[in-house]
Amino acid sequence: MVTHYVDSEVGVLGTVILHRPGPELARLTPRNNDSLLFDAIPWVGRAQEEHDAFAAALRGRGVEVLYLADLLAETLAVADARSHLTEQVLVSPRLGDALRRRTAEQLAYLDPAALADVLIAGLAHEELRISPERPGGLVYSLLDRHDFVIDPLPNLLFTRDSAVWVGDRVAVTSLAMPARRRESTLTDAIYRHHPRFVGTELVYHPGLEHLEGGDVLLMAPGVLAVGVGERTTPAGAERLARQVFAADLAHTMLVVPIAQERATMHLDTVCTMVDVDAVLMYPNVADTLAAYTVVAEPDGEPRVSGPAPFLRAAADAMGLDRLRVIDTGLDPVTAEREQWDDGNNTLALAPRLCVGYERNVETNAQLERAGIEVIRIAGSELGSGRGGPRCMSCPVTRDPLPGVRKGPFLSLSDVQGALPYPSAEG
Repeated sequence: MVTHYVDSEVGVLGTVILHRPGPELARLTPRNNDSLLFDAIPWVGRAQEEHDAFAAALRGRGVEVLYLADLLAETLAVADARSHLTEQVLVSPRLGDALRRRTAEQLAYLDPAALADVLIAGLAHEELRISPERPGGLVYSLLDRHDFVIDPLPNLLFTRDSAVWVGDRVAVTSLAMPARRRESTLTDAIYRHHPRFVGTELVYHPGLEHLEGGDVLLMAPGVLAVGVGERTTPAGAERLARQVFAADLAHTMLVVPIAQERATMHLDTVCTMVDVDAVLMYPNVADTLAAYTVVAEPDGEPRVSGPAPFLRAAADAMGLDRLRVIDTGLDPVTAEREQWDDGNNTLALAPRLCVGYERNVETNAQLERAGIEVIRIAGSELGSGRGGPRCMSCPVTRDPLPGVRKGPFLSLSDVQGALPYPSAEG
């Protein structure tokens, strides 16, 4: 089994899971895009070109790219995984007995790759093989020919949300929106059954309270920030705190309330890390964002204090005098536009090196003025589901920061001098 480990947002990225958009995006129409959480109907071919360029940029910096669809197909070659995932898509009470039997028969004939395609892209009414000998029943008869027997998963593109690694364990999350909940089922099966990941310990699983990976930032070894708002609930944050404290994966969690709005659906829509001591942050919330600090009592019970200003609480938990803040945009209008266009949602490949959408011109310039190298990628179609490079990637290996070893936690102030990078100050 390959060793996987992530304890920060900015350690040198080794391996990442992406999902190349495919036929599931072609299922989006003006009739269903709202319920499937897209703001527009993407041009699928262009979205694939943009995603291929994103993956190529990562490989060009030495990152191993794993594709979720390939991992799923390989997982479905395992009998237990196949039977579990098939059962999960058939359990829906809306199908009825006759339609459930017909669907089960059709899925049973598919090889692992074809079954993976159906589990991701869905199965439409008109794609189900129905005959007088194998009728679909009343439910099938009343469905529109464009309705889905198995719903597509267009948001699978955003692999960050269904799983996040904390140290050497993975939190398979519990997604809040009905259109996305089956994503976690697929991710959970991969981590439990795929030969590369079998034996991986889970620190969270989909049956628990709502928690999404876009709300979880690994600020430093031992320090997590978790946004609570539209997607992650306070109960989900508390459950994660109990789980990571019990597993000795963290000593502090910062719980950060964020507005329950589409523009700020996750914490990483307003704040991401670009260096060991620097955050890219939406200026409209920089001075008002607060955090509750959660630490473990000797008996393991979480102790809550605060609230306090987020930037102050984070610096204290990380052992820093302060966190450097780089603003999204430059003026209020540009900041609002570029925050909506995922300007905050950068993916760090190493300290002071990140990937961002090219369209966020002023934010990228702000990063470069602060000493952060930006790899620009196109995202006119990829961004139609409201997600940037961080949303589209699930790191499974990052190098520990220089001077930080796996296990006992050191403050970042202890290791800043060991970083092989010049100061970005000024």
